[in-house]
Amino acid sequence: MPDFAHSATTPRVRFAPSPTGFLHVGSARTFIFNWLFARHNGGDVVLRIDDTDVERNTEASVQSIFGGLRWLGLGWDEEYRQSERLALHRRAAERMLAKGLAYRDFTPARAEIEEPSSAQGAWLCNPEMREVSREESDRRAAAGEPFALRFRVPRHTEAEPGAARTLQFEDAVYGTQSKLASEVEDFALLRSDGMPTYHLASCADDADLRITHIIRGQDHLTNTFKHLLIFAALGVEPPQFAHLPLLVAPDGTKLSKRRHGPVVSVTTYRDAGFLPQAFVNFLCLLGWSPKDDREFLTLEELTAAFTLKSVNRANAVVNFSEADPFDPKAVWLNAEHIRALPVDELSRNLQPFFEQAGLHATPEKLLQVTPLIRERIKSLREAVTAADFFFLEKLPAYDPAELIPQKGDAALARRVLEQAGQVLATTPVDHDSLERALREAASSLGLKAGQAFQPIRVAVCGRKNAPPLFETMAVLGREVCMERIGEAQAKLQSPDGASSLA
Repeated sequence: MPDFAHSATTPRVRFAPSPTGFLHVGSARTFIFNWLFARHNGGDVVLRIDDTDVERNTEASVQSIFGGLRWLGLGWDEEYRQSERLALHRRAAERMLAKGLAYRDFTPARAEIEEPSSAQGAWLCNPEMREVSREESDRRAAAGEPFALRFRVPRHTEAEPGAARTLQFEDAVYGTQSKLASEVEDFALLRSDGMPTYHLASCADDADLRITHIIRGQDHLTNTFKHLLIFAALGVEPPQFAHLPLLVAPDGTKLSKRRHGPVVSVTTYRDAGFLPQAFVNFLCLLGWSPKDDREFLTLEELTAAFTLKSVNRANAVVNFSEADPFDPKAVWLNAEHIRALPVDELSRNLQPFFEQAGLHATPEKLLQVTPLIRERIKSLREAVTAADFFFLEKLPAYDPAELIPQKGDAALARRVLEQAGQVLATTPVDHDSLERALREAASSLGLKAGQAFQPIRVAVCGRKNAPPLFETMAVLGREVCMERIGEAQAKLQSPDGASSLA
């Protein structure tokens, strides 16, 4: 069952970002919740770029929004740009003016701004402008006098002219919301340059696009009272509303591009190697949870479980710090989603990160490497550090002391490497054959397996911490392993190495 009662049989939601910067994680969550609500109820998702603020909008921001949304991989059904719909907005304003529901404000200081303030308190209107006759208003406008067009907020009920009017709506998250109309200022519909304000453009578009449900951040809740008035003036039933709790920093402040920087950008997560499905999963748990308290959820499970009734009212904390920009739960979920991916799909996701690092990782070889590192990484980017040695012609310099096993010396390390070279020369290079032969070699030297395998691991990988040895050697191949073992023996036998490691 849909969360709202509405005359439309098919829900239509919209995501309407303003292109004034990168795609904010809070905006991404709003898009995801809209998408999940629509898909759960068999509805449509409309993407509308609210780009009428020409002074602040940039094409780079538009592309950042599209890039972030496409990375999420959810898609949408219809797409619009508000700047291409200005004629619709102006017609709506003209109709309200003609009906006496709006008036021209010729006050010079106020013609340039949407919501003026007053040192004496909340500004509601300029009575002189509100009461200007239509004839005088038309004359002054025809003479070229600049003006802002303002909505004439009705202060009293029609049935009882002296009674205060109450604006009220039912929010799917926060319940019944009400406000006296006498507390709402005569807000602007058109600026003095003829451009529509956010309030007018948003409502006119929502009405024209037949939006049935508006799901947006809690910071827009107070705007809703103005929007109820506009929808009534347009002669349409207002959509149903759901306002989402805000995302806040650990100190309780609202996540801000200006204050918190890249940590609030979707592209920061993308570039750090988060899987989009893990990021979607993480954002969903900020302010919402399924009834069974699951945390790892696929997109299909999220869609099936999502209802607005399960959205919390409390603001959701994103736990990041200066030392670590990512919430630990986001990192954990990313690791879980990485392990859940089929190897071939994970390998394709890893490919761009190896290319960015300048490593020639063919798809065929990366497909062999991927299962060896899947359990060892928490992000796609970490794969480069975990597996770079598979794709290097020469290993970076490392301390020869790393080759010496615990409770051993350089002489012992040399014997192990010599034996390993002999094994490699005659043994099939596959996991089972290498394991059997190298364990036998360790036994013949009177060593425990771990003690014998350390010099070999460091020799072929250039480090102690590496994926499973036999699988690694099988992927590297006989020639590379023998060459690197030979280089390790040379390190142990060099004059500097011999004097320091003997």
